[in-house]
Amino acid sequence: MKKQMDPCMHSTEHILNQAMGRLFDCDRCFSAHIERKKSKCDYRFGRSLTVEELAALEKEVNGVIEADLPVAESFLAIDDAREVFNLGRLPDDAGERIRIVSIGDYDHCPCIGPHVASTGEIGSFRITSASHEDGVLRIRFKLKRP
Repeated sequence: MKKQMDPCMHSTEHILNQAMGRLFDCDRCFSAHIERKKSKCDYRFGRSLTVEELAALEKEVNGVIEADLPVAESFLAIDDAREVFNLGRLPDDAGERIRIVSIGDYDHCPCIGPHVASTGEIGSFRITSASHEDGVLRIRFKLKRP
């Protein structure tokens, strides 16, 4: 039986990916392990983040959560979605219409997973550790639930 993905953690993954892009000009994670208690995202990145950069990243993610942005879905034809998004992580049988999850105006991403209705449901975000090895930056995080 496939494990059900946690909507709070999964929505946080989207926010973290966008924050990495905005703060460090980094692509979305290429690998993620998202669970209710703790999660991790792996990024292709050339170095470790400093303590100050990790604090700025945490602050950015928590700012989006605290803004209580609405989380909505829309659908695009797959050809239109290809023009705007990287569809590399979607399954081959994704279909002719692609679901786009939007977190306010902050992030828009193709996704098949469950999400919260608004970011205010998430709680607070905390980076528990970060490491860098062989060009991969791994960020581990937890949530303190409301």
